[in-house]
Amino acid sequence: MPRMTGKEALARMLMAEGVEYVFGNPGTSETPLMDVLQDFPDLKYITALQEASAVGIADGYARASGKPAIANVHIAGGLANAISMLYNSFRGGTPLVLTAGNSDTRMFLADPVLSGDLVGMTRQYSKWSHEIIHGADVPVAVRRAFKEATTPPTGPVFVSFPWDSLDDEADVDTAASFPGYHRTRPDPSAVSKAVEILSQAEDPIMVVGDRVAQSDALSQTVQVAELTGAKVFAVSTAEVNFPSSHPQFLGALNLNNPAAARRIAEADVLLAVGAPVFSSFLYNPESFVGSATRVIHMDSSSREIGKVYPTEVGMLCDPATGLADLADALEAEMPGSAQESARSRAINVAQEKQKSKEAYQKRAQDRWDRSPMSVERMMAELASALPRNTIIADESVTSRAALQGAMDFDEVGSLHGITGGALGWAMPGAVGIKLAQPDRPVVAVVGDGASLYSIQALWTAVRYNLPVVWVICNNRAYKVLKVNMDIYLKDMIKDESRQSQYIGMDFDPNLNLASIAQGFGVNSRRVEDPATLRRAVEDALASGQPSLVDVVIEG
Repeated sequence: MPRMTGKEALARMLMAEGVEYVFGNPGTSETPLMDVLQDFPDLKYITALQEASAVGIADGYARASGKPAIANVHIAGGLANAISMLYNSFRGGTPLVLTAGNSDTRMFLADPVLSGDLVGMTRQYSKWSHEIIHGADVPVAVRRAFKEATTPPTGPVFVSFPWDSLDDEADVDTAASFPGYHRTRPDPSAVSKAVEILSQAEDPIMVVGDRVAQSDALSQTVQVAELTGAKVFAVSTAEVNFPSSHPQFLGALNLNNPAAARRIAEADVLLAVGAPVFSSFLYNPESFVGSATRVIHMDSSSREIGKVYPTEVGMLCDPATGLADLADALEAEMPGSAQESARSRAINVAQEKQKSKEAYQKRAQDRWDRSPMSVERMMAELASALPRNTIIADESVTSRAALQGAMDFDEVGSLHGITGGALGWAMPGAVGIKLAQPDRPVVAVVGDGASLYSIQALWTAVRYNLPVVWVICNNRAYKVLKVNMDIYLKDMIKDESRQSQYIGMDFDPNLNLASIAQGFGVNSRRVEDPATLRRAVEDALASGQPSLVDVVIEG
């Protein structure tokens, strides 16, 4: 085996794993890595101005490319900055390898400045977290990190590299991790039981989560939905887990709204695929699953199956493979009367969707000429300006319902959104998406409050000439906090007479995101007149430069 330093072994392992970009915000504890990168020009270092942005860019790249991404950040203080985006990656299952430098191990007993228990800091938000000590351990640690990150259920991992481990010399073999073969099939007896239950269903509901998209299981999900005539809901809008234009798709569930719990609980059969059952932010005393509801859960995550609610059939498998098996069994074993009932249900669901669509269109029309601009008008104008192959990076927060009402997302990869809820993902995430998909337009739709958590991502786009377009929903407030305050008063403490002052939730003075963007060298424009919005977006896309359109909408 060749003899080399730990830093050379790290670079060679990244090359062996097919890494093209290293996303990072460098610090002094990363000096050995930054030194060796100049000897490996095929490893392109993408600089972010803050650690959360570096991890957000890596997250967007991994999700849009389908390949694991690597990010490197600075010791304890920098790693603390990065943990918000690591949390999102963990909740969303992004295959991400996060690394950080640490102090020289010979200094540990002296409690060196900026050092800390990096493994402990990241353990709860990673699949695997480890600190190496010897240079000889570098190849094994990197190989295991990539294997852990890419094995379903996918997710982020963390490796700490103390300074001296990267200068240490050892005889090492820099072989890459093995390619994964993860198309596992469900137990045939579980499939048969699921067919039996679904054949007896009178009001089935299907809920889908992000592991559907991660498994590329869209067509299989549609097939099962059509065979069962189920209403289909998404528990996440972070990925396209079901074609939004499909007549049986009734949209995303707002699990913080008690009405959503009641709607799910009415089903006699719940088929969950690649989704948690269920996870909300606000406490709701009502059960999401009715006492008579029979639960079937198919997932590549054993942790999620039966985690909260009694589950009659749990199927641990790859969602695409499991759904294909279930579809075949439904076609072969479902009685004719059950098939006829499923077709009738599908017609009824389509009619329900059409009524909902008409109601949204009427609302949009009624609010069309409002000033400031209605969010429905904003999203309609935006939709009219976008090329068909545009990828949306979504962190529109309270404007999301209007975004979904104005646009259809029918292909995996046409939409990527914030996952865990730690604000600040879309500004850097869009940069990573553009690096992964350079031939497609990338437009980030971001709330004004969310944009400021990672506004420095604009600089990275300028530095590497990445023509991302950010469209800001500027309602001059943390509006989601106002919405949740209203839920708290009305639904949780049931005090409809109390009027909130919304303390700390308004931006006064107002934010001018266009002016801020100009400071980073970004082509920008502020739009208040809805009649000019389409042209502003079209001009931004045509410029071939990083651009921002700051859209003033109703608060």
